[in-house]
Amino acid sequence: MLLEDYRNERLRKLEEIKAAGIDPYPAKSYRNTKIADVINHFDEKKGQEVVVAGRITAIRSFGKLVFIKLRDYTGEVQIFMKAGENSEHPVPLGHAQGRSPKLTVLGEGVTQNSIDIKNIKLLDTGDFIEARGTIDKTQTGEISVFTDHVRLLTKSLRPMPEKFTNKEERYRRRYVDMNVNPEVRERLVRRSKFWQATREFMNKHGFIEINIPVLEHTTGGADATPFVTHMNALDEDFYLRISHELPLKRLLGGGFEKVYDIGPRFRNEGVDDEHLPEHIAFESYAAYENYEDGMKLYEEMIKYVAMETWGTLKFNVNGFEIDLDCEWPHVKYADLLKEKYDVDVFNPDRAQLVRILKENGVETNYDASDARLIDNVWKLIRKDSAGPYWLIEEPLSMSPLAKTSAENPLVTERFHPIIAGTEMGNGYSELNNPLDQRERFEEQQAARDAGDDEAQMMDMDFVEMLEYGMPPACGWGNSERNFWLLEGVPGREAVPFPTMRKIEESE
Repeated sequence: MLLEDYRNERLRKLEEIKAAGIDPYPAKSYRNTKIADVINHFDEKKGQEVVVAGRITAIRSFGKLVFIKLRDYTGEVQIFMKAGENSEHPVPLGHAQGRSPKLTVLGEGVTQNSIDIKNIKLLDTGDFIEARGTIDKTQTGEISVFTDHVRLLTKSLRPMPEKFTNKEERYRRRYVDMNVNPEVRERLVRRSKFWQATREFMNKHGFIEINIPVLEHTTGGADATPFVTHMNALDEDFYLRISHELPLKRLLGGGFEKVYDIGPRFRNEGVDDEHLPEHIAFESYAAYENYEDGMKLYEEMIKYVAMETWGTLKFNVNGFEIDLDCEWPHVKYADLLKEKYDVDVFNPDRAQLVRILKENGVETNYDASDARLIDNVWKLIRKDSAGPYWLIEEPLSMSPLAKTSAENPLVTERFHPIIAGTEMGNGYSELNNPLDQRERFEEQQAARDAGDDEAQMMDMDFVEMLEYGMPPACGWGNSERNFWLLEGVPGREAVPFPTMRKIEESE
């Protein structure tokens, strides 16, 4: 049977339902009990009358007996229907002051929006119903709600598939995916816990969440290609932010001392297991702290969030056995590249960098800046790193917003946590010297003018803020990539509605 045939059959039932005087899409449900409460508290609720509601996942009919599997967000329970179980039809609970509505009799065994065994064929899997009845167990010992009728809440016109495995279809019809593959919905619950735990941790440590603009005249704070949009009211183009950084640091200049924001950012780049052009990210800034303070705080935060979300600090990710429950070592950027590939990041040999990348099959723009080539060599090391460890002292040429190290002017006070082959965040002692910042912006703008679309833009307003004065500070950011990594799934599996190429669909 084709999908259209199933749909036509359900449309026929819909007309029959309406002809019987039943509203197939009523506005109100009288549910007073969640299914999990029926299952988990059976001993105390046995014999009580409840109203449960949810989606039908299965129907079995045996003459005067009908068994319905009903599922809500909290669980699944059986509805046991028996013809003539009650002499009068129960009135839905929940009416104001306990008054019962006047019921319109539509025929034997049917009251307003109520369907009994004789009319059970009007229902299908996927329909939403409400059942008022008594909690007990069947002869086979299954916890059930006993009733002689159910009330229709929503008529489903398309049947849920028994299996739903095609990725393209799953991502396009995520609402179907969540029903057929409940682990997808459970993953999104953990995603919510992940961000809630982040908020809880930051709030406990004296940070204030402040939402900042998404639309910017000048975008910065990261190496990324921005999206462009147009605001009709001002007749001007704007960028969708690629980072939260510069507005949050403006808040430090405005007198705040600990701030953060969690929200979407947009990077007009490719889609792979670790990158989605639109994703949720978190950034925070603390005045009067430096990168050493930051590493202590955010190591604690990552562990806290992991425990709150998954209940463990041990993970098997990408073939790596990861244990976060340790004191993470600090590893210098230059030392790693020297040890692995004999690369001197302070006096790079372009020919050597290109040779290393080609020998390892890295496809990139070999005419890019030295810093970009070095970064690609570093990524070869990173992908084989189990961690956890802190990567520190990134070269000055690769960190336009980080403060220079007082001990070595060639490196910055920048730090990344490396776990299971990926960077799980980015932080540094913030640059607050306006003259130094302007010079670095000019270098980045020159690279941008030379064709590097990911180089940062000149932001004179930000430089002006620094000229008024911003205290020394530590900044940190991580995206939901951390969740994807520890959850062990690619990005599109871990978001509710991944962006897809538009297709024209038939009616």
